[in-house]
Amino acid sequence: MTEVVLFHHSQGLTPGVVAFADELRAAGHTVHTPDLFEGHTFDSLEDGMDYVGRTGFGEIIERGVRAAEPLPREAVYAGFSLGVLPAQKLAQTRAGALGALLFHACIPVSEFGAAWPDGVPVQIHAKESDPFFTEDIDAARALVAACPDAEMFLYPGDQHLFADGSLPSHDPDAAKLLTQRAIDFLGSR
Repeated sequence: MTEVVLFHHSQGLTPGVVAFADELRAAGHTVHTPDLFEGHTFDSLEDGMDYVGRTGFGEIIERGVRAAEPLPREAVYAGFSLGVLPAQKLAQTRAGALGALLFHACIPVSEFGAAWPDGVPVQIHAKESDPFFTEDIDAARALVAACPDAEMFLYPGDQHLFADGSLPSHDPDAAKLLTQRAIDFLGSR
Protein backbone atom coordinates (compact mmCIF):
# COMPACT_ATOMS: atom_id res chain seq x y z
CA MET A 1 0.00 0.00 0.00
CA THR A 2 1.32 3.41 -1.00
CA GLU A 3 0.43 6.81 0.40
CA VAL A 4 -0.64 9.17 -2.42
CA VAL A 5 -1.31 12.91 -2.38
CA LEU A 6 -3.41 13.76 -5.46
CA PHE A 7 -3.93 17.38 -6.49
CA HIS A 8 -6.82 18.44 -8.73
CA HIS A 9 -6.81 20.50 -11.92
CA SER A 10 -8.04 24.05 -12.59
CA GLN A 11 -11.72 23.08 -12.56
CA GLY A 12 -11.36 22.06 -8.93
CA LEU A 13 -11.89 18.86 -7.00
CA THR A 14 -14.39 17.44 -9.47
CA PRO A 15 -16.29 14.16 -9.14
CA GLY A 16 -13.94 12.76 -11.81
CA VAL A 17 -10.83 13.48 -9.73
CA VAL A 18 -12.52 11.95 -6.68
CA ALA A 19 -13.48 8.88 -8.74
CA PHE A 20 -9.89 8.51 -9.94
CA ALA A 21 -8.71 8.66 -6.32
CA ASP A 22 -11.30 6.02 -5.45
CA GLU A 23 -9.88 3.72 -8.15
CA LEU A 24 -6.44 4.05 -6.57
CA ARG A 25 -7.98 3.35 -3.15
CA ALA A 26 -9.72 0.26 -4.53
CA ALA A 27 -6.26 -0.96 -5.60
CA GLY A 28 -5.18 -0.76 -1.94
CA HIS A 29 -3.58 2.69 -1.71
CA THR A 30 -4.24 5.52 0.73
CA VAL A 31 -5.13 8.61 -1.30
CA HIS A 32 -5.45 12.16 -0.03
CA THR A 33 -7.21 14.74 -2.24
CA PRO A 34 -6.55 18.22 -0.86
CA ASP A 35 -8.91 20.90 -2.12
CA LEU A 36 -6.69 23.74 -3.35
CA PHE A 37 -9.74 25.84 -4.26
CA GLU A 38 -11.47 25.82 -0.85
CA GLY A 39 -14.63 24.18 -2.18
CA HIS A 40 -14.88 26.01 -5.51
CA THR A 41 -15.36 24.08 -8.74
CA PHE A 42 -15.70 25.53 -12.22
CA ASP A 43 -17.53 24.54 -15.39
CA SER A 44 -14.62 25.49 -17.66
CA LEU A 45 -10.84 25.66 -17.66
CA GLU A 46 -11.09 29.39 -18.33
CA ASP A 47 -13.24 30.03 -15.24
CA GLY A 48 -10.91 27.93 -13.12
CA MET A 49 -7.86 29.74 -14.44
CA ASP A 50 -9.54 33.09 -13.67
CA TYR A 51 -9.80 31.91 -10.06
CA VAL A 52 -6.13 30.86 -10.12
CA GLY A 53 -5.20 34.25 -11.55
CA ARG A 54 -6.99 36.04 -8.73
CA THR A 55 -5.55 33.69 -6.09
CA GLY A 56 -2.04 33.44 -7.55
CA PHE A 57 -0.07 30.42 -8.75
CA GLY A 58 2.28 30.78 -5.79
CA GLU A 59 -0.60 30.59 -3.34
CA ILE A 60 -2.05 27.51 -5.09
CA ILE A 61 1.33 25.77 -4.86
CA GLU A 62 1.70 26.74 -1.20
CA ARG A 63 -1.80 25.46 -0.41
CA GLY A 64 -0.62 22.11 -1.77
CA VAL A 65 2.57 22.20 0.28
CA ARG A 66 0.62 23.11 3.44
CA ALA A 67 -1.90 20.33 2.78
CA ALA A 68 0.94 17.79 2.60
CA GLU A 69 2.66 18.95 5.82
CA PRO A 70 0.68 16.75 8.24
CA LEU A 71 0.80 13.74 5.90
CA PRO A 72 3.54 11.09 5.80
CA ARG A 73 6.66 12.19 3.93
CA GLU A 74 6.96 8.78 2.27
CA ALA A 75 4.38 9.43 -0.43
CA VAL A 76 3.83 9.59 -4.16
CA TYR A 77 2.75 13.05 -5.26
CA ALA A 78 0.31 13.19 -8.16
CA GLY A 79 -1.40 16.01 -9.99
CA PHE A 80 -3.83 16.65 -12.78
CA SER A 81 -2.69 19.62 -14.93
CA LEU A 82 -2.58 22.59 -12.49
CA GLY A 83 -2.17 20.05 -9.68
CA VAL A 84 1.18 19.08 -11.21
CA LEU A 85 2.61 22.31 -9.76
CA PRO A 86 2.37 21.31 -6.06
CA ALA A 87 2.90 17.62 -6.88
CA GLN A 88 6.13 18.28 -8.74
CA LYS A 89 7.37 20.76 -6.15
CA LEU A 90 6.81 18.25 -3.35
CA ALA A 91 8.37 15.36 -5.29
CA GLN A 92 11.44 17.48 -5.98
CA THR A 93 11.84 19.17 -2.60
CA ARG A 94 10.24 17.10 0.17
CA ALA A 95 12.53 14.48 1.67
CA GLY A 96 11.05 11.00 1.54
CA ALA A 97 9.18 11.35 -1.76
CA LEU A 98 8.54 7.93 -3.26
CA GLY A 99 7.66 9.19 -6.74
CA ALA A 100 5.52 11.46 -8.88
CA LEU A 101 2.61 10.96 -11.25
CA LEU A 102 2.21 13.96 -13.55
CA PHE A 103 -1.02 13.94 -15.54
CA HIS A 104 -1.59 16.39 -18.41
CA ALA A 105 1.36 18.66 -17.53
CA CYS A 106 5.06 18.86 -16.67
CA ILE A 107 6.98 21.86 -15.37
CA PRO A 108 10.68 22.49 -16.08
CA VAL A 109 12.66 20.89 -13.25
CA SER A 110 14.51 24.19 -12.76
CA GLU A 111 11.32 25.75 -11.33
CA PHE A 112 11.80 23.79 -8.10
CA GLY A 113 15.51 23.00 -7.97
CA ALA A 114 18.57 22.30 -10.03
CA ALA A 115 17.80 18.65 -10.80
CA TRP A 116 15.27 15.91 -10.29
CA PRO A 117 16.19 14.05 -7.08
CA ASP A 118 17.97 10.72 -7.44
CA GLY A 119 15.85 7.69 -6.73
CA VAL A 120 12.48 9.44 -7.20
CA PRO A 121 10.71 7.79 -10.14
CA VAL A 122 8.21 9.73 -12.23
CA GLN A 123 5.57 9.02 -14.83
CA ILE A 124 4.21 11.68 -17.18
CA HIS A 125 0.89 11.07 -18.98
CA ALA A 126 -0.65 13.31 -21.68
CA LYS A 127 -2.36 13.34 -25.04
CA GLU A 128 0.16 13.77 -27.85
CA SER A 129 -1.72 16.70 -29.44
CA ASP A 130 -3.08 18.32 -26.28
CA PRO A 131 -2.57 22.04 -26.99
CA PHE A 132 -1.83 22.67 -23.30
CA PHE A 133 0.69 19.84 -23.05
CA THR A 134 2.51 20.85 -26.24
CA GLU A 135 3.74 23.81 -24.17
CA ASP A 136 5.16 21.32 -21.63
CA ILE A 137 6.54 18.65 -23.94
CA ASP A 138 10.10 20.01 -23.90
CA ALA A 139 10.14 19.99 -20.08
CA ALA A 140 8.76 16.45 -20.08
CA ARG A 141 11.34 15.23 -22.58
CA ALA A 142 14.15 16.88 -20.62
CA LEU A 143 12.98 15.20 -17.41
CA VAL A 144 12.80 11.79 -19.09
CA ALA A 145 16.27 12.29 -20.60
CA ALA A 146 17.80 13.34 -17.28
CA CYS A 147 16.12 10.83 -14.96
CA PRO A 148 16.70 7.10 -15.42
CA ASP A 149 13.49 6.42 -13.46
CA ALA A 150 11.26 8.61 -15.65
CA GLU A 151 8.69 7.46 -18.18
CA MET A 152 6.44 9.44 -20.49
CA PHE A 153 3.25 8.01 -21.96
CA LEU A 154 1.63 9.87 -24.85
CA TYR A 155 -1.89 8.87 -25.88
CA PRO A 156 -3.50 9.59 -29.25
CA GLY A 157 -5.72 12.64 -29.37
CA ASP A 158 -5.88 16.22 -28.18
CA GLN A 159 -8.11 16.19 -25.07
CA HIS A 160 -6.53 17.90 -22.09
CA LEU A 161 -8.19 16.45 -18.99
CA PHE A 162 -8.99 13.07 -20.55
CA ALA A 163 -8.59 11.13 -17.28
CA ASP A 164 -11.35 13.04 -15.48
CA GLY A 165 -14.51 11.01 -16.02
CA SER A 166 -16.78 13.91 -15.09
CA LEU A 167 -15.68 16.17 -17.96
CA PRO A 168 -16.59 16.20 -21.67
CA SER A 169 -12.90 15.72 -22.55
CA HIS A 170 -12.91 12.26 -20.89
CA ASP A 171 -11.49 9.47 -23.04
CA PRO A 172 -12.50 6.18 -21.36
CA ASP A 173 -9.96 3.98 -23.16
CA ALA A 174 -6.99 6.28 -22.57
CA ALA A 175 -8.11 6.94 -18.99
CA LYS A 176 -8.33 3.21 -18.29
CA LEU A 177 -4.78 2.68 -19.56
CA LEU A 178 -3.47 5.70 -17.61
CA THR A 179 -5.15 4.39 -14.45
CA GLN A 180 -3.68 0.92 -14.87
CA ARG A 181 -0.20 2.35 -15.45
CA ALA A 182 -0.56 4.55 -12.36
CA ILE A 183 -1.71 1.59 -10.25
CA ASP A 184 1.24 -0.48 -11.50
CA PHE A 185 3.59 2.40 -10.65
CA LEU A 186 2.14 2.69 -7.14
CA GLY A 187 2.35 -1.06 -6.65
CA SER A 188 6.09 -0.95 -7.22
CA ARG A 189 6.70 1.67 -4.52
